Amino acid sequence: MSLEIVTIKDSESGSEARIAVDFGFNCFDFRAVVEDEIHQVLWSDDDFETGQARPSGSGIPLLFPFPGRLKGTKLPWENREFELPEGDGAGNPIHGFVMDRPWRIVEQTGSLLKGEFQASVDDPAILNQWPADFKITATYEVVGSALMATYVVENPDEVPLPCGLGTHPYFKLPLGGGSADECQIVVPYTYEWVFKDKMATGDQTPRDTDPHTPFLFVDADRDNAYGGLEFEGDHCVTTIHDPDSGRTLKQTFSKPFLDCVLYNPPHREAFCIEPYSCVPDAFQLRRMGYPGGLKVLAPGETFEATVKIELT
Repeated sequence: MSLEIVTIKDSESGSEARIAVDFGFNCFDFRAVVEDEIHQVLWSDDDFETGQARPSGSGIPLLFPFPGRLKGTKLPWENREFELPEGDGAGNPIHGFVMDRPWRIVEQTGSLLKGEFQASVDDPAILNQWPADFKITATYEVVGSALMATYVVENPDEVPLPCGLGTHPYFKLPLGGGSADECQIVVPYTYEWVFKDKMATGDQTPRDTDPHTPFLFVDADRDNAYGGLEFEGDHCVTTIHDPDSGRTLKQTFSKPFLDCVLYNPPHREAFCIEPYSCVPDAFQLRRMGYPGGLKVLAPGETFEATVKIELT
């Protein structure tokens, strides 16, 4: 399988990114130039460009219309039931419909690429699996040593659209130093969601340290969701600092990303700080009366979220 891959580049800094248009519009390669040094910011599987790699395991997979898992393959919604494909090997759908499907390019310049996916246009079979049609637009632009991303979600249907959005960046570690172990990670959450079978139960465990206290990668054994994020105005700032190289990776994201999933893959060559607009299986939490962040867009309604990834 030969993927359509587009390269965007900031001509002044030399930083560049590559996006696999027909494999989920995944920005799988971002190389930031800092002080004339090229740094590989994102981790990707060696065979990603063949189209044979796991779509959720490299680069920046886009998770929509639901991030994480849903419990079981039958989704009840407004007196109807929708059959969803199993995806996690344990009987549950996972990470939505758009991370492995072809998108369409709608705008392109030297440093910017915008893509779009609409269920009714790009894969009408999805309409039998979800309560409403949906459109998601993703824009990537390279500016200096930063990758700027804008995500717009729209309900083009005549019925309400339940949905959640997540991004799943794999940040390659270390950041130029000799070892990832001493990399310092800061995510300003105030509580951890209690999970069962990798889905939120509605219960929360308060954090017992200051939200800005770093933890070391060597101690990280994470695959869970964290909430109560502290925002500076409308933005939340997360960082990874490599004391050996002195480099810091900063990920800044806007509301409506209100939760984060933190995950270190088994190969331990990367760490994931994943902004989510809702926790895994917010549908189940909604039925149980818990606020899990599920959005229900009225016909014609949209929401926009931004992410900035910068190496300094």
